[in-house]
Amino acid sequence: MDRRKFLRAGSLTGLGLTAAGMNSLRASAGFPQQPLRSQGFPAIDLEEISIAQLQKKMQQGEASSVSITQDYLDRIEKIDRQGPRLHAVIEVNPDALKIAETLDNERKQGKIRGPLHGIPVLVKDNINTGDRMMTTAGSLALVGNVVKQDAFIIHQLRKAGVVLLGKTNLSEWANFRSSHSTSAWSSRGGQTKCPYILDRNPSGSSAGSGSATAANLCTVSVGTETDGSIVSPSSVNGLVGIKPTVGLWSRSGIIPISATQDTAGPMARTVTDAAILLGAGTGVDPADHITQESNGKALADYTSFLNPGGLKAKRIGIEKSHLEGNPDLTALLRQAIKVLESQGATVIEVDLMSPLKELGHSEFQVLLYEFKDGLNRYLASSQSQVKSLKELIAFNLANESRAMPFFKQETLIESEGKGNLESEEYLDALAKTLGFRKIIIDLMSANKLDALSGITNGPACCIDLVNGDYDNGSGMSTPAAITGFPHITVPMGLVHGLPVGVSFCSGAYTEPALISMAYAYEQASLRREKPAYLKDLLG
Repeated sequence: MDRRKFLRAGSLTGLGLTAAGMNSLRASAGFPQQPLRSQGFPAIDLEEISIAQLQKKMQQGEASSVSITQDYLDRIEKIDRQGPRLHAVIEVNPDALKIAETLDNERKQGKIRGPLHGIPVLVKDNINTGDRMMTTAGSLALVGNVVKQDAFIIHQLRKAGVVLLGKTNLSEWANFRSSHSTSAWSSRGGQTKCPYILDRNPSGSSAGSGSATAANLCTVSVGTETDGSIVSPSSVNGLVGIKPTVGLWSRSGIIPISATQDTAGPMARTVTDAAILLGAGTGVDPADHITQESNGKALADYTSFLNPGGLKAKRIGIEKSHLEGNPDLTALLRQAIKVLESQGATVIEVDLMSPLKELGHSEFQVLLYEFKDGLNRYLASSQSQVKSLKELIAFNLANESRAMPFFKQETLIESEGKGNLESEEYLDALAKTLGFRKIIIDLMSANKLDALSGITNGPACCIDLVNGDYDNGSGMSTPAAITGFPHITVPMGLVHGLPVGVSFCSGAYTEPALISMAYAYEQASLRREKPAYLKDLLG
């Protein structure tokens, strides 16, 4: 079952506001009217720069956190607002330079918090930040929602020394508004573009995080996923994306869809940088009971698993249906299999998709029920003008020309019509989806597999605000999403200039093993290419 069949998640396009209205929103979001300039240090080349390279520059006195943050703000102004106009960043942090200055002062005093000390990070605009930025899920209905407290993962990242650079655009309500939606579009942020080919969709719902990280508007970013929303935009934008085990990262303070499937996770240009960010976000959160399961399993540092020999003697199950169909995609996968085998892995064909065919309806029902329950609780305690799903639906209807110019809100309406989490329909659907965990575990056990693999998803779709998203091929997101198991995607190559990723999935809390395998593949293949910002497929 492909998430697009019910969330329509996979493309992007268009602006829901007039140019004047968008400029007004961007001004209120903290965007400077004139390009910023770095002070005290010469501007550095940010193209494909890593966390380690930035740390080295700060250690050697070639840059500071302030100068690096300033350089990223300059680049956001140039690329996101003026040049290709990616619309990836929905809001910059007016306190970013102040945070960076504090971290520079700590460095001068000999206090280094860790590898993320002074590193600018962008986060998705459905994650609470207890500062002057809003948290809106891209919705005009939530404009003005300035919260008092960080989400738990933001607290952890600040503790690790990150500079919270700003927030990224997303598919509105994380693509849970309409079955005819266009991914990467929100009524607040407009349409985010794929930096490889600008009339293409960077995929959703973590579209802004994917586009911004690919375009080097930040070093690393944070996305969220219910089913595909980290790994799909990572794959489409030539990134490494990690969808952690549900429970490894807390969800408190994140605008929810599903209590059983939601998680946040890292998006980066390398496995190394993704692993660094992953460790910084872990921790047991009393406000999210499922994180108790990570106690004794979560790590604060995953970099020790960056093993170039991590594929040796591993058994990898390849989804057999991915070896048929689009010849460009199958050719890339067969090249990836050769890399896996050259690094000592044994590859076995498996059938993951057949057992999923009966679960599409059940998964959607679970999300409908859990979305209503979770969103009502979030909105009731928020600073937004709407305090319930019912009020949100009414706001959209009253502001239809601005809030719903291209697609409507039938998914919101369907969710509002559901009962509570004691409903027989919900409990039956939940039992069916959770039962899929045993199917995965039994399949891996029977074949003595260390991981499952396949094409993460097809290349970026065209932006189409009239017809909405279209199916770009069944990928690997749903098995990991339904089970809550971890999933890592790594760049596998380009199809007509558009990136495609290869997936590595396994059982709960197997992030160390998956990182090792993903790193070994990455280092043996090195298929990440920076974007070209082409106007269209013809250049």
